[in-house]
Amino acid sequence: MKRRIYPIILLFCVSLGMHAQDVKNHNLEVAKNLEIFNAIYKNLDLMYVDTLDANTVIGTGIKAMLNSLDPYTEYYSEENQKDLKMLMTGKYAGIGALVRYHQKKKHVVIEEPYAGMPAAQVGLRKGDVILQIDDTIMTDKTVNYVSSHLRGDPGTTFVLQILRPSTGKKMTFKITRQSIKMPEIPYYGMRSNGIGYINLNTFTGEPAKPMRRAFLDLKKQGATKLILDLRGNGGGSLSECVDIANMWIPKGVTLVETKGKIRRANSNYETRLEPIDTVMPIIVLVNDETASASEIVSGSIQDLDRGIIIGTRTYGKGLVQIPNVELPYNANLKLTTAKYYIPSGRCIQAINYKHTGGGYKEYVPDSLTHVFYTKNGREVRDGGGIKPDIEVKPDTMANITLYLDRLDSTEVMLDYVVDYIAKHPTIAAAKDFHLTDADYEEFKQRVVKAGFTYDQVSKKQYDELVKVAKFEGYYEDALAEFEALKTKIDHHDVSRDLDRHRTEIQHMLEQDIIGVYYYQAGQVEAALEYDKTIQEAERILNTPGEYERILSPKK
Repeated sequence: MKRRIYPIILLFCVSLGMHAQDVKNHNLEVAKNLEIFNAIYKNLDLMYVDTLDANTVIGTGIKAMLNSLDPYTEYYSEENQKDLKMLMTGKYAGIGALVRYHQKKKHVVIEEPYAGMPAAQVGLRKGDVILQIDDTIMTDKTVNYVSSHLRGDPGTTFVLQILRPSTGKKMTFKITRQSIKMPEIPYYGMRSNGIGYINLNTFTGEPAKPMRRAFLDLKKQGATKLILDLRGNGGGSLSECVDIANMWIPKGVTLVETKGKIRRANSNYETRLEPIDTVMPIIVLVNDETASASEIVSGSIQDLDRGIIIGTRTYGKGLVQIPNVELPYNANLKLTTAKYYIPSGRCIQAINYKHTGGGYKEYVPDSLTHVFYTKNGREVRDGGGIKPDIEVKPDTMANITLYLDRLDSTEVMLDYVVDYIAKHPTIAAAKDFHLTDADYEEFKQRVVKAGFTYDQVSKKQYDELVKVAKFEGYYEDALAEFEALKTKIDHHDVSRDLDRHRTEIQHMLEQDIIGVYYYQAGQVEAALEYDKTIQEAERILNTPGEYERILSPKK
């Protein structure tokens, strides 16, 4: 018996010795490189031809070091603490409005005031030109400069002078800054056939409370089915997302497990409250901008077969950060410490970040992912985000529409909207509002008269084809065909393209106009009327047996 024990003990001792040696070598390499870094800067500071700014030089070194890791590990100096606070809370102090640069006017203008915020309260409107903030002239300043002066400490007051384009009048407003936070739920409401809809755009702050209120209100209004829209939701608090999922999942269920290098990074997150409703059919809408905490909610609902996921594959962020590792001199580090795993046991992290080669990254190929199983036995996979149960790809946008919507390309759309709202004190309800044929024709003529142009994809592809044809030697043989194609492509008929893509361009125009009168809530409500992902979700909920069929394992 003793002879059997001795070799086991010996092997154990050898492995301990090897581990101790690895730790010793690692610590030596760390100490060596820190000493080299310190020596390099001392010599630079002593002998470099120009005087160095320590914050800039060493700050650049810190950023370069972190850039070799994942993009979520970030350094915040003492001067950048406001940025970290805004990231953690979703709040900042200002007037509550987006601003943009107007290329033609060469000034910064108001783009979008937020509902209930100081800009909207004093009466600022889309298109107002910012002339002056207190005693500082703003007509020759950049967007960042103007934006920084609009922000400040909550409760501070300043005088803003603007020019209203529709009247040509200069107007002066006294504005008090306040803490600004976009609503967690920009819109919720009832659809037909007892379907409730909630649009949740963040898990930052404390969204579980308004989410609970919204769901209870929908049930009170008669909702018997729910569509939860997480498209574009980039995530936030892990505990908040667990509390939200807990509304439909029983108490005591582990939704998330985090695993990292140190013990404090390893945690289990269980539902801790009695749920509101564990049987109501739920459909969750996702897309490629659904990330982090949003993926925990959608992934948990999928893994537990508590609902159906519809849309496109999510972003794939399976990493967890500690947001405020304190550093000397009031600096902070947001540090990735763990990966998270949802109920089936899978981690949905889509990218392997290499610690060499300056932040090189690679996507996990589908062939290297692993199969896991939902509560009902349906197959799901790790690596690569949450794959929806039903894929619905969004409509692609025409090139002309993209260019009309670009802030840096043209103001013809902005100017049309500004003039439209000047002529219309009110409009129809958000879901009922539509431009008339005459309205669209006026817009079209403005675009044509403005000399609007845009890059045609077909022209770029044609040029590439000509290069390849010449290289391979058959261009001359097909010259007539190439010339005929070129003639058609070069005939850049903007008016024709505006007619051809009227539906999507008009929708975009209407969204801009609705936002002025009904803010973000109105835009969301109006967009639902032509949202094919919503249409598919409603089709499933309204088709007897379809919801249950999708949640059943394939035989």
